[in-house]
Amino acid sequence: MTYIDPRGHGAFRAFAHPTWSALAIVVAATIAAQVAALAQGLDVKGLDVKRYNPSEWTKGRFSEVVTVTGAGKTIYLAGVGAEDENAPAGASAPVRHLGNPYEQCRYAYDKIKRLLATHGASLADAVKQVVYVTDVRFQADVAKCRREAYGDGPIPANTFLVINALAIPGMLLEIDVTAAVGR
Repeated sequence: MTYIDPRGHGAFRAFAHPTWSALAIVVAATIAAQVAALAQGLDVKGLDVKRYNPSEWTKGRFSEVVTVTGAGKTIYLAGVGAEDENAPAGASAPVRHLGNPYEQCRYAYDKIKRLLATHGASLADAVKQVVYVTDVRFQADVAKCRREAYGDGPIPANTFLVINALAIPGMLLEIDVTAAVGR
C-alpha cells in the first residue's frame, strides 16, 4: 500500500511488505466485524447490546435507550427533551411547554428518571450527561432544574453546549445521559 504524506510531499510506503498489508487488512476486518456485531445488538466478548424505543414516534428513527450489559450494565439515553412521548408513530412529536426552558427541563428529567428506572437505574447511577440548549440565557433555569432533579445526589460529569437548533422546532433543550449499574 502506498500512502500520501499528509503534508503533500511525496509518498511513503508504510505497508509495502505483503505481510504487513495482510495484517492491516485482517485487523481492519476484525474491527469492522466487532463494530457491526455491536450495531446489531449481538454478544461481543461478553457484552450484550440492546436497543429500546418506548415512544412510538421514535421507532425507526433512532434508539431512545441502548444498554450494554457485561460485568455491569451501561445505559445510554438518546437526547431527551420536551417532545411528547405519547405522540403517534410516523411524525415528529409535539413539544410541551413551548417557550419555557425550565418546564421543558423538568419534563425532560421526568422522562429521564422513568427511562432509567425501566432499566434498573436512577439519576444516582448517571456517570455522564450532555445538556444542549439553544440559548445561553437558559443556563440558570437549567442549572436550577438539574439541581432539583438530582437533589442531594452527585451530579455526573457534565457538558453544557449552546447550539443553533434542535431536531424539532420549539425544543429549547435536550439532555443525554449515560448511566452505569452493577449486574
